[in-house]
Amino acid sequence: MKIYVRGILFDMDGILVSSLGSVERSWTKWARRHGVDPAAAIRTAHGRRAIESVRLLRPDLNDEQELKWLEDMEVEDNEGLEILKGVKPILEALPEKYWTVVTSATERLARARMADGGIPVPARIVTADMVTRGKPDPEPYRRGAELLGLNPEECLVIEDSASGATAGRAAGCKVLATLFSHSLASLSAADWIVKSLEDVHVRVVNDLIEIHFEPIARVALAAAESAH
Repeated sequence: MKIYVRGILFDMDGILVSSLGSVERSWTKWARRHGVDPAAAIRTAHGRRAIESVRLLRPDLNDEQELKWLEDMEVEDNEGLEILKGVKPILEALPEKYWTVVTSATERLARARMADGGIPVPARIVTADMVTRGKPDPEPYRRGAELLGLNPEECLVIEDSASGATAGRAAGCKVLATLFSHSLASLSAADWIVKSLEDVHVRVVNDLIEIHFEPIARVALAAAESAH
């Protein structure tokens, strides 16, 4: 499969870096602190802004205070954090003007995780504290396209979560998903799915990004075609 876009909008956790250990340890501690089932807390938090997860799980708490507590925990806990396979050659092939990061993490946490993982941090990114509504709302990815000076339909979103894929599609972007954290069935909002970014190769050609990959599924397009 070969496609051409003008910009790429990367999710961070599960796409550029793996911080599952930190996320799970921090949310487990938070859940036990507040009488919430840790497994439910982790499921709720993945791919969603922490402040919205707190509101869903314990709407009676002060969400800003809980966000600060969680952010401090996750910034301090970088054990096991690593850049994911396939990421380095992709970013080395892309000048910064062609890409940015759109994450459900706060700016402080996002910059810390990318720095710890050895990811070149773009000057401008979209983080949880820069939007009114987080994923699965389309606002974050619309903001990401604006940062690159592009229309959403000119951009490819690369995601690993169901909420992120839904947000990218709702924004009007094409969506490529990986199977890092979610099942094939849960990523129905994606246009294409690959096992990991090791299966994706990019280069800039005439001010366009050429993206070559072997999809294991073309979920959304297949569904759209069958509907017609």
